[in-house]
Amino acid sequence: MENLSERDARHIWHPLTQHQTHPAAWPIQKAEGVYLYDEAGRKYIDAISSWYTAVYGHCHPEITGPVARQMQELDQVVFAGFTHRPAVELAERLLGLLPGNQEKVFFSDNGSTSVEVAIKMALQYHFNQGKRRQVLLALEEGFHGDTFGAMSVSGLSVYNGPFQDLSLEVIRLPAPTGKNNEAALEMARKMVAEHAVAALIYEPLVQGAAGMRTLDPDGLAAILEVVREAGGLLIADEVMTGFGKTGTHFASEQLPLKPDLICLSKALTAGLVPMGLTSCTREVFEAFLGQDTGRGFFHGHTYTANPLACRAALAALDLLQSPAIQEGIRHISGQHEAFARELDGHPMVEEVRHCGVIFALDLKVQTDRYSNFRDTLYRFFMDRGVYLRPLGNTVYLLPPYITAPEELETLYAAIRELLDTLEAGTYAG
Repeated sequence: MENLSERDARHIWHPLTQHQTHPAAWPIQKAEGVYLYDEAGRKYIDAISSWYTAVYGHCHPEITGPVARQMQELDQVVFAGFTHRPAVELAERLLGLLPGNQEKVFFSDNGSTSVEVAIKMALQYHFNQGKRRQVLLALEEGFHGDTFGAMSVSGLSVYNGPFQDLSLEVIRLPAPTGKNNEAALEMARKMVAEHAVAALIYEPLVQGAAGMRTLDPDGLAAILEVVREAGGLLIADEVMTGFGKTGTHFASEQLPLKPDLICLSKALTAGLVPMGLTSCTREVFEAFLGQDTGRGFFHGHTYTANPLACRAALAALDLLQSPAIQEGIRHISGQHEAFARELDGHPMVEEVRHCGVIFALDLKVQTDRYSNFRDTLYRFFMDRGVYLRPLGNTVYLLPPYITAPEELETLYAAIRELLDTLEAGTYAG
């Protein structure tokens, strides 16, 4: 009789997977708190919050309870022409937490669509004013999603390669790291002088898929200023960084210039159900008003503002603002800082960095992003009860905010063991 992995392999095409060489998918039966459980009953700490979504832990009763009750009242309704209380309350609550210049929200389905919406809004914003601005700026190695617009502004060739000639017009700027700020700023000045720039999209403070690369706040702020002065809009992609991960509710709070549009998803609904959201300023919104119907923003999704997703997001915001969760964020941030100091200078560590609950280190190992080495690292950690998804030679943590001190120590111990094994030359991967 076939097991679940074998049945999966017979019928399912997984994301980000080369099925010719990739091992069978790992069957997960249950999730609770910070743990994932497989069919054999083994448990694994979800050290990346399931792609940065389940930041309050899995199956949290303060989220599943309200959503279960919402299911009995209103499950789904068209959002073109209708509205409902969970959507209105979520918009009100969220706008109270976002940077103060944000005044409108547009619902969609996921992180990629929230970016797609922002890009289309930015391009049409200028079009509606009779301006031909079609060039988009983005940072090198940024990642913003898989749909065509979001993919176009992403800078990772493994995602974009086959579609490179079909993309929007995008110019990439060096990501300011503190060591190259002046060169990055000069490039930005040159591009806004030579091109009709519609917008710059950026991940504030941390580039997730680039290996949790941290950006220099001053360097990024200077680039934002140049783009805004040239008339371009600022799109902050907070799909990964939003909802507490960088130490503040939103990473944009730590930059002096506030964005014109903000993209949100992932932890928005605490990993329970999919939803994306794009917020914008009143100025952006009003550029779409007029007697001409075609001046409006004709973009929509079947599950726009799904009531269950809105209710999950409202419950998640309650948790985010609770003293217990805020203390969890502070504790993890402090422990990451101490662990970074411990590993700094380790012979097998190229670089170590952290920002809020995000921790990352680059191993002194030469490897490609999706090489066999990455797969063996994955198995190394799973064998020790830790679920991680290394990116090339980068090992990173983004644990749920409820991770207990002893569970955090388990994560650190697994990383220490890996480094010691690599240093001793006994790593079997």
